[in-house]
Amino acid sequence: MSRELSDSDRALIARVETRDAEALALLYDRHSARLLGLAQRILGDTGEAEEVLQEVFLYVWKAAGTFDATRGPVLAWLLVATRSRVIDRLRSRRPAVRAGVRSLEEAEETASKENVESDAASREWENLCRAAIAELPEDQRRALELAYFEGLTQQEIAEATRTPLGTVKTRVRLGLMKLRDRVRPYRKSEGHGP
Repeated sequence: MSRELSDSDRALIARVETRDAEALALLYDRHSARLLGLAQRILGDTGEAEEVLQEVFLYVWKAAGTFDATRGPVLAWLLVATRSRVIDRLRSRRPAVRAGVRSLEEAEETASKENVESDAASREWENLCRAAIAELPEDQRRALELAYFEGLTQQEIAEATRTPLGTVKTRVRLGLMKLRDRVRPYRKSEGHGP
């Protein structure tokens, strides 16, 4: 995401905090396609994904004051909110069969296709993320996929993969640390903090 767009998003969040409905509509127009695409891909159901999108923007309306610019851009906050609600839905429908994302690369490709306003900085960020994900060892990548796209807890990952819980925790931690280290130089150059 370009620095200018990120700054603009922060200004919109500040306006939403003052109950400016137009600012919420602008945020929705700017990011709803990407968020809906992510929710659809994980849930495998358009209607349910649309409900998640409504929940996310209701959350934005109610909790705009909780946005912390030091933790990342507005889009990252929205993606985390979307992912959290999608995982809640996945957990609520267990043990039903879940159609959806099976890999980190798959989710990133889908999210990219849904982003109508993709610019050069956004494409650069997506390429950086794909490269960082591809560099992870298979066991770490799989643990992250199960956690983030299947909604499994670390205990459930341990049971599903027949791996000791401590090993799963280590794989998730190491995978996240490697991803963070890989994208840190880009985040610093874009003014997103450490």
